[in-house]
Amino acid sequence: MPQDSAPVPGVDRPVVTALDVVRVIVLVLAMASLALWGFAAWPLPWNVVLGLGAPLLVLLVWALFLSPRPVLRLHPFLRAAVELLIYAGVTVAWWSMGQGLIGSAFAIVAIGAGLAAGRRTVS
Repeated sequence: MPQDSAPVPGVDRPVVTALDVVRVIVLVLAMASLALWGFAAWPLPWNVVLGLGAPLLVLLVWALFLSPRPVLRLHPFLRAAVELLIYAGVTVAWWSMGQGLIGSAFAIVAIGAGLAAGRRTVS
């Protein structure tokens, strides 16, 4: 039998919005896109290095600067610039694979989600 969860004193539960879900999906797609780019666009010794290294680098940058509890706190505008650099890198990766339409669609969705989240943070 499901029970309604009563609020527990002293426990703050984060409110997850649709925008948060979209941003997580964009981040996962960014890492998957960079892995695909690394494995597909480079010859054998480099495809393993870039196919594994590029998503790990994005994950490291996200953990350091962009996560909900970042290791290094940045000004919101610098945080937006770091996020924009990641999205630009993914877009260029799609373009370099000859998939300009996918890269442009990713850029539009990612930048739109980033702008909406940034606007929510600054307000």
